[in-house]
Amino acid sequence: MGILPELSLLRRLEQLSFVARHVRAGQSAGERRSTKRGTSVEFADYRDYTRGDDLRRVDWNIYARLERPFVKLFEEEEDLAVHVLLDGSGSMDWGGGGGQGERGTGGQGDKETGGLGEEGANKWVYARRLAAALGYVALVGGDRLTVATLQSPNSELRTRNSSLLSRFGPVRGRGHALRLFEWLAGPVAGGTTDLNARLRAYAVSGGRPGLAVLISDLFSPAGYVEGLTALAAWGYEVAVIHVLAPDEVEPPLAGDLRLLDVETGQPQDVTIDGRMRALYRARLAAWRDEIQATCRARDVHYVPVETDVPFDRVVLYDLRRVGLLK
Repeated sequence: MGILPELSLLRRLEQLSFVARHVRAGQSAGERRSTKRGTSVEFADYRDYTRGDDLRRVDWNIYARLERPFVKLFEEEEDLAVHVLLDGSGSMDWGGGGGQGERGTGGQGDKETGGLGEEGANKWVYARRLAAALGYVALVGGDRLTVATLQSPNSELRTRNSSLLSRFGPVRGRGHALRLFEWLAGPVAGGTTDLNARLRAYAVSGGRPGLAVLISDLFSPAGYVEGLTALAAWGYEVAVIHVLAPDEVEPPLAGDLRLLDVETGQPQDVTIDGRMRALYRARLAAWRDEIQATCRARDVHYVPVETDVPFDRVVLYDLRRVGLLK
C-alpha cells in the first residue's frame, strides 16, 4: 500500500473535521464557526446600538416593543490554518518493509542489518500516510493546509530532496488532494534533525498560525520542548503524534550486540539480558510519561502510537478521542 489512502477510507475521512479549541482568524470564508462576529446569515446575538452602526442591522421589531435600538450580530465563518509537520530525520526511516529503510546501515535494535519491524511498519511510510489522511480532512473541510518536512540542511539530502519538496501549500480545497498525495511520495528521511531549531524556524516562517500537528518519534539530541514552546508562543495550537515502531517498544534482541545509531552511525556495545530489558521498558515508559506531562503543561494534544496499529484507526478513532478531530 502506498501513500494514497484507499477510496473507502477517503469516504470516511470526508465525514471528519478538525477541532480547534481557539479558532484562528481566517483570511477567507470557510466552513468553521468563528468566535468573532461577522456578517454571514447565521444569527448569533444582540448588542446595544451605538453611533455609526449600520441601520440595516437594527432589529426594528425589538425597537418597537422595547423602544431601545439593538443591533443583530451574526456568526462569521472562516477557514482554519492546518499545518502538518513531518519529522524527516533518519530515525524516522525505521521499521519493516515499505520505506527507504531497508539499507543495512543499522540502527536501534539491530545487528547491523535493516529494521526488524513488522511488514509495512516503517515509521516514515506510516507518518506520511497519517499526513495524507490529515491533509485530506483539512482540504475537504475547507481549511488552509500546509505540509512540511522538518530536516536539518545537509548536502546529501539536498541532492535527494529538492528544495521544492520541503513544503506543500498553503492550499485550500479538495481539488489539491491528488497533488498532496503525489507530493508526499517524494520526501526522503535522513540525517539528524534538531527539532527545537526546526520548530522554532517554522514558527517564525510557517505563515498564518493555526493548528500544528507534529508527527515525530521525538528522537532529537537537542530535545523538542523549546520547539513546542515556540509554536505556542507564536499562536499555534499544537498536537503531537508520537510514532514508534514495535521493535523500539519491545526490542526482539538478546546477547552481546553492537548497535549502530541510524542517524550518526556511531556504534554502541551492549549486553541485553532480562535485567536490561526490564530497565529499557521502565525508561521508555518514563520517557513517554515525561512527554505527556510536558505536552499537558503546554496545552498540547499528545497521541502515542505504534506502527503496528493501522494508521486509519489512529485517524478515525484515536484523534477523535483526544478531541483533535470530530
